[in-house]
Amino acid sequence: MENLLRPLIVVGGSVVLTLLIGWATDRLLCKADHRHPETPLWGLLRRGRIPYQLVLCAGLLRGSYDQADLLQEHKVALGRTLTLVLIGAAAWLAIRIAAAVVETSYSRYARVHRDAARVRRVRTQVSLIMRVVSAVVGVVAVAAMLLTFPAFRAAGASLLASAGIIGIVAGVAAQSTLSNMFAGFQIAFGDMVRIGDTVVVDGEWGTVEDITLTFLTVRTWDERRITMPVSYFTSKPFENWSRGTPQMTGTVYWHVDHSAPLDAMRDKLRDVLRECPAWDGRAYGLDVTDTTPSTLQVRALVTAKDADDVWTVRVTVRERMIRWLSEEHPYALPRVNTADAMLPPGRPNGVPSRDGLASRGGMPPRQRRVHESPRADR
Repeated sequence: MENLLRPLIVVGGSVVLTLLIGWATDRLLCKADHRHPETPLWGLLRRGRIPYQLVLCAGLLRGSYDQADLLQEHKVALGRTLTLVLIGAAAWLAIRIAAAVVETSYSRYARVHRDAARVRRVRTQVSLIMRVVSAVVGVVAVAAMLLTFPAFRAAGASLLASAGIIGIVAGVAAQSTLSNMFAGFQIAFGDMVRIGDTVVVDGEWGTVEDITLTFLTVRTWDERRITMPVSYFTSKPFENWSRGTPQMTGTVYWHVDHSAPLDAMRDKLRDVLRECPAWDGRAYGLDVTDTTPSTLQVRALVTAKDADDVWTVRVTVRERMIRWLSEEHPYALPRVNTADAMLPPGRPNGVPSRDGLASRGGMPPRQRRVHESPRADR
């Protein structure tokens, strides 16, 4: 009976004690969360209850396993397994706690500061710092797991002795990876590009969706994802529409006939912008920027608070203006002239000008009569 009760008490007691401590800790965190709603720390710490219970259970079983007298022939293997579970759960718990602390600090910073650009910069830095912390904790945990095996402890001296050669070989082999990692740190702390920035890379317009130590993801306007190495943004020029202030000025072009009512178009542009919610009211204008033998190129300048709104203003102005011209001033739309040119005022029909004859290689009327024959006069 003792051989049956002892392992049952040890194992069952460890599991029950783990569940009780985990439940009590979770209740304390819930009360702290309700008592301090201004900070999300206590609610975020509850995400670590599973690794927390694993640490408790593995620790209790590892400390009391010798008293259970269970599977003595596999005592070493079971003890090492519990140690590995304890190390892994502790690393998992450490990452969850670090993530909760960092996320709380970021949320507090985002509430205090209203500058969206600074908030996006801190968010980028925080995400990269969390990845670095997770990588460091993971490497330390794996190293601790390996050191539990005697063979790895015996090989430690030789590994340290060859660390210099291994580092050189790894540096040459992973040159591009290391350059991307350093570029990731440069982007995070150099404030070149941040998560949420609107950028134009290789002719593609989109929003930065994710930044890691080695690559960057841009979500385009048509919901495609472009993944690029972060070293691209440190070695090649790109457009960042969100750097500084997000306010933008957009342009809309039309080709209209020479007789287009420009003053009426300016008034219509003003009316269209007043009815467009995306226009920020800062400025607008309409000017003739170029001319061709058959059309005028008219450009409208509009402003908006960010890239999304300036796109909305541009398409709205373009559509409304073309519709207004086609309904109210159809003669102002571009067309191909197939009729004779209009004569200058005061010139009788059928009598070409002196300049027109000269341009066609002819001569003035008087000179033509002098050279005509007398028979033609009769």
